[in-house]
Amino acid sequence: MGRGIALALGQAGWTVYVTARSSAAGRTGHLPGTVEECAQAITAYGGHGVGVACDHRDDDAVTAVAARIAAAHGRLDLLVNNAWAGYERLNAGEWMEWNAPLWQQPIELFDAMFSGGVRTHYVALARCAPLLIATPGSAVVAISFTVTDNEQQSFVAAYAAAKCADDRLAQTAARQLRTHHVASVALHPGIVRTEGVMQYAEHLNLDGSQSPEGVGRAVVALVRDPALMDLTGRVLSVAELADRYELDVTS
Repeated sequence: MGRGIALALGQAGWTVYVTARSSAAGRTGHLPGTVEECAQAITAYGGHGVGVACDHRDDDAVTAVAARIAAAHGRLDLLVNNAWAGYERLNAGEWMEWNAPLWQQPIELFDAMFSGGVRTHYVALARCAPLLIATPGSAVVAISFTVTDNEQQSFVAAYAAAKCADDRLAQTAARQLRTHHVASVALHPGIVRTEGVMQYAEHLNLDGSQSPEGVGRAVVALVRDPALMDLTGRVLSVAELADRYELDVTS
């Protein structure tokens, strides 16, 4: 999904810093893609891509990326908090474990969701906030997910808790950043046809599912909205933005 958002920003002419663990030096799993390949694609799409290998669980590495952006540009128009962990065992084939009740799941799943998910978003925002504040009209978009009351039994408990925490972080940040004219929203995609999701296509209803690039188009339209500050603090869905901006987010 991060790649889809990055490519959509590239199509819109943005300079995009892409951070991830997988790089030319080595991938972290069997799924495709590296930061360098994504950066090259951004540039090919009309933007300017900069790939930076970064493990977002390493605070010093995140600080270094923010410092690099500050030195090169002195500003940041958009932070997309999309880094996420906890899928490693699922991507390795543990479908039954993923759908088991919490007492049958390893505690490490909870730890990964928070240390490699919620905490990474908190640290990235904390380190990038001065750059965002230096750019009135900027925004931070946290990629989260909807956990409805009547569907909670079908969600991984650790995942549900982490996503709710992400939403609250985005809302609290919005209140603190508002006076600096910086917007903060949580964005909820639907089912997105990422490489990881498509491994389990036979188990899923993909009717109306979204493409990674479609999610990216929603992000681009959102940050272009002259009424963006009216949306700060809200939890928005990609489907809602598709209606608001008349977008196709499925292809």
